[in-house]
Amino acid sequence: MNPIVNPIASAQRTIRLELEAVDALLKRIDDGFVRACELIMARSGRVVVLGMGKSGHIGNKIAATLASTGTPAFFVHPAEASHGDMGMITADDVVIALSNSGNTAEIVTLLPLIKRLGIPLISITGNPESALAQAAVVNLDSSVPQEACPLNLAPTSSTTVSLVLGDALAIALLEQRGFTAEDFAFSHPGGALGRRLLLKVENVMHHGDALPKVLRGTSLREALAEMSRQGLGMTVVLEAHGRLAGIFTDGDLRRALDRNIDVRNAMIDDVMTVHGKTIGPDMLAAEALKIMDDHKISALVVVDGDDRPIGALHIHDLTRAGVF
Repeated sequence: MNPIVNPIASAQRTIRLELEAVDALLKRIDDGFVRACELIMARSGRVVVLGMGKSGHIGNKIAATLASTGTPAFFVHPAEASHGDMGMITADDVVIALSNSGNTAEIVTLLPLIKRLGIPLISITGNPESALAQAAVVNLDSSVPQEACPLNLAPTSSTTVSLVLGDALAIALLEQRGFTAEDFAFSHPGGALGRRLLLKVENVMHHGDALPKVLRGTSLREALAEMSRQGLGMTVVLEAHGRLAGIFTDGDLRRALDRNIDVRNAMIDDVMTVHGKTIGPDMLAAEALKIMDDHKISALVVVDGDDRPIGALHIHDLTRAGVF
């Protein structure tokens, strides 16, 4: 390690140069950017992103961001496109090609094929006079005065600017499409947001034989035995006709003991919470969690349209499902 080099000064210089490059980009967001958005919105196919080397890595990220924000997109390696992967691109698509020089051989080779298919081409390049920029319907200028690399060789500032341009495109398109948080969740069903926005009460509630239940008039002893069998720390209390009479939880048991009630001889009617808070099976699990938080309770009864209990939901069920 060269003892003369100050790592902090080097890092600050890199960040400063990249900030300046991105700041300069603000002035270049013009009618060309609007035209690029219009081209993408007008196509019924996908956005196909091309890029070699470091531009390819950035292109992969741009394609992924577009796809997750409502614009179907995928990345194609230009070298592979010349050996069969051009078959992945259809006449309904639009191509975004990234190349800082604008003269990357593997991309230039594809330009006549893209033109022959009549596919609109959007270029992201730092050279507006390049073969790529000249072939494009729209060129988004990603030029930088210098790379953050002190040798001015390694793609650094230029790749940052290209990435920011891709993000700007994705978000502009997201807003034009009216893409919502729920739409985002459908693209991320395995993530925390997906669980919060897609998971419903019916997906996690205890139902059927797993629903602890006793009839009004049952002894507290029998109710406690039912709670122990099901292991939910609660039981539903039913009217004779099957509608909800109340709920009894561990919390109700503690309150009964505080009131010096003889739990050996008490009836469930004397200690239950009458009716209690209820939810429907179609409610989002995240909404159920909010109800629990707002009312400082750990369990909810799930009822149908006739107020008949069909399930029970405990806060532990939401914890296991990752709804937090």
